[in-house]
Amino acid sequence: MTRWVASDEEVEAEELRDDAREAGCQPLAETQDRTTVRVRGVLQSVTLQPRLGTPALEADLYDGTGAVTLVWLGRRRIAGISCGRRLVATGRVATLDGRRVMYNPRYELLPAGLE
Repeated sequence: MTRWVASDEEVEAEELRDDAREAGCQPLAETQDRTTVRVRGVLQSVTLQPRLGTPALEADLYDGTGAVTLVWLGRRRIAGISCGRRLVATGRVATLDGRRVMYNPRYELLPAGLE
């Protein structure tokens, strides 16, 4: 008898994929560069990165299929944007230096009960 046990990461990834699909969001793995997309996931990291002397808040959003770095130019912090927070982001996706990015996305923080 073969028994398969999913890791916590695999279970979380599946839940994120299901949540995004049910909300009508696109999987990051299926998005095309230079297209406007609506994605949903969890923030895995939030950092302040200066860009040409201007502050930029960066947050890595993971949806179970891939990740995109959300970049808000001119911002040092945004209330509610923190590690572990789930949100929906809408914007144009691009690939820059080998990583997916979305500049100044519109976003909707999901209620705490969905975290």
